[in-house]
Amino acid sequence: MQAGFGGFYNCNAAKLILAEVSREHGQAAVDRLIVELDLERIFGFRLGTAFKGSLAMKDRFTRSG
Repeated sequence: MQAGFGGFYNCNAAKLILAEVSREHGQAAVDRLIVELDLERIFGFRLGTAFKGSLAMKDRFTRSG
């Protein structure tokens, strides 16, 4: 196997795609894709995470503690 679906390059590509979805359609659309495509299990993306470019910013809904 040359690359797993959850690999580094695929993760960065998914971040870029989700950043564009966020820009065009908003955070609700990103959250729907995270759920529908099971991206939390595959890449560790959590609901509410804001994607800017290839960066995943800490979500604003996370409680500390």
